[in-house]
Amino acid sequence: MIISMIERKGNRSWDQLRKVKIEQNYLRHHPGSVLIEMGETIVLCCASIEEKVPSFLKNTPQGWLTAEYSMLPMSSRIRTPREAARGKIGGRTHEIQRLIGRSLRAVVDLKGFGERTIYIDCDVIQADGGTRTASITGSFLALAYLFTDMKNRDLIPKIPINDYVSAVSVGIVNNGILLDLDYAEDSRAAVDMNFVMTGQGKFIEVQGTAETGAFDRTQLSEMTDLASRGIQDLNLIQRGILRNAI
Repeated sequence: MIISMIERKGNRSWDQLRKVKIEQNYLRHHPGSVLIEMGETIVLCCASIEEKVPSFLKNTPQGWLTAEYSMLPMSSRIRTPREAARGKIGGRTHEIQRLIGRSLRAVVDLKGFGERTIYIDCDVIQADGGTRTASITGSFLALAYLFTDMKNRDLIPKIPINDYVSAVSVGIVNNGILLDLDYAEDSRAAVDMNFVMTGQGKFIEVQGTAETGAFDRTQLSEMTDLASRGIQDLNLIQRGILRNAI
């Protein structure tokens, strides 16, 4: 494996995650709310519930889970107009919120919380790379807190989660491989990949793009191995926060 020799912010090593900070119950009235910080990327993740399902699931024993994602206007270096002001949601936003929804549905028993809809809201407060991966990692915790609250209120008999899920980016920068890219690294990466994986190490989604040059099978394997180690570290953080409650 070729290790990138660029100097990383905070003197991180090539295979090291950014500092992770998570604050639960961030919103006073919502137990399923988490503020996650991955380095200088900050995302507010909230899980809430509605006592109905989409029309295609009416009169079935199954619930639904969906996600919405947005960036605050001043979350990045240049002000980004609110999509509501533009009158439509952009393609990138559609892609990310569908990714978040798919990632969480992969580890949730949709029949385990009745004919209800769970909404996952991810709002990027500050963006410095990896907003989608931080959103998935934080949203899983928000969802676990929501289910815990529902179980404590006897709304569900048990927490309907089958496994943990988290996500991380990997990229090739200066011909070397790096874990958990920040914006400066991502913006000059020759290859950018995002991995979504379960706590058992199974893949939910892999997104990979060669920006300035193709990558070979050996590099793909090396990036996959590095991402897997990063996911294991994130999983340990999640388990420590939840104290293996699920």
